[in-house]
Amino acid sequence: MTRLSTNDVSSPEASMSPSIDPGQLHPVLKAFVCGSLSGTCSTLLFQPLDLVKTRLQTLRPAVNGSRLGMVALFLKVVRTESLLGLWKGASPSFIRCIPGVGLYFSTLYSMKQHFLRGKDPTAMESILLGTTSRAIAGICLLPITVVKTRYESGKFRYRSVFGALDNIYRTEGTRGLFSGLTATLLRDAPFSGIYLMFYTQTKRILPEEQDPSFAPLVNFGCGVLAGVLASVVTQPADVIKTHMQLSPERYRWSGQAIAFIFKDSGVLGFFRGGVPRALRRTLMAAMAWTVYEQMMLKMGLKS
Repeated sequence: MTRLSTNDVSSPEASMSPSIDPGQLHPVLKAFVCGSLSGTCSTLLFQPLDLVKTRLQTLRPAVNGSRLGMVALFLKVVRTESLLGLWKGASPSFIRCIPGVGLYFSTLYSMKQHFLRGKDPTAMESILLGTTSRAIAGICLLPITVVKTRYESGKFRYRSVFGALDNIYRTEGTRGLFSGLTATLLRDAPFSGIYLMFYTQTKRILPEEQDPSFAPLVNFGCGVLAGVLASVVTQPADVIKTHMQLSPERYRWSGQAIAFIFKDSGVLGFFRGGVPRALRRTLMAAMAWTVYEQMMLKMGLKS
């Protein structure tokens, strides 16, 4: 697709057109739209895995010390809350992920164009780009993340997302809306940086001459590999973040949550919920990048 020049956009014919040609959109806005749509698809499909992950991380052991596994918990939710119960927390997930993923991709695109002039990043540049872009999006959307975590836990009975935000602000103040900020950034920013590094470097070692019809499959495969590696590295921060957002009155800083998790479950406690999270984050990120890159290609922008 040929990008329109400034003269094309400002011509009388263009200004008289009643509709907006997608080609007239600013490249950063195109990246935002592509990222938002990719986030919508991946969030809808993989929300159940996020719910199961949250429940596993906060589930206390039974009297005999046993805990429910991922499959048993999945079936329990379906049995006690119906099949739609697996999508509890979907509303805040959409409110967070649609603009959040869009903001991440548009920030990433802007930084690549500004600092790299569109060139492929090195491994270290990929880490810096991914980490910075995710940190910006994470801070902006953190209050929605707090609501999403509480919805998924099943311990709170908020009537709506905005009602939950109002309730948290009135009862816990700004601190409650941004509870778990440090743990969230330690989880999301490194995940995105490590993911982008593995993703770009894996694609770089593949043969350049490929059948274009295989591009989505190649992108998805690279995304899966990158997602697994990044998920394992950042899993402990995710467990800490979940505890802090569900019980901000108990944990005033990350060290208190770390001490409780270690005392309650040992080292393995920091990896509880790792399987559903790895599945969800890996598949979600792989799908998001696959959809994003295909849409950017159709819009005439090199990702």
